[in-house]
Amino acid sequence: MSEPRPSPLPRVVVGVSGSPGSLTALARAAGEARSRGAELWPVLAWEPPDTGLTARRPPVAAVPTGEWELLAAQRLRDALGEVFGRPDTGIPGQALVVRGAPGPALVRTADRDGDLLVLGAGGRGRLRRALWPSVGRYCLAHAGCPVLAVPPSPLAAALTALHRRNALRLRLDTGHLEHEFDTAPPDA
Repeated sequence: MSEPRPSPLPRVVVGVSGSPGSLTALARAAGEARSRGAELWPVLAWEPPDTGLTARRPPVAAVPTGEWELLAAQRLRDALGEVFGRPDTGIPGQALVVRGAPGPALVRTADRDGDLLVLGAGGRGRLRRALWPSVGRYCLAHAGCPVLAVPPSPLAAALTALHRRNALRLRLDTGHLEHEFDTAPPDA
């Protein structure tokens, strides 16, 4: 996770934050890199917490900027471990931790002819859209390369709904599960 090195191969640059959507995008980007014979460049962009909306909150603890960068690098290694089972991709390329807002950082990184920029998309409510700008919209408007927006896993919405019902202590609807078990073929 050092300075980028030049390469003649095309690249698949993917935004990684550690969120479920970014992990889905990372897995898709790996497949794209393999099928295109391209390098995979996972990028985690970070900003010190004293910028933007977080500056209005009281600080939790005074943490030096270098510590935040180390935490960002660890978050990227953790995300790679989640998707690949190890802290590297097993695909040629380079993992980067970039200081800056995610949209501009990803557009600056995916700046070569032949690059493909991959992002996780979807799953943003009205409040979230109002408070935080969309990285995907920024990249679509400013990138000089194709942008692939990967929708969240179909299970993500179901899981979110289950968590919400559980948090509100609402009864879970399991009627469809009973029907599936009733119509399942008997074991042979």
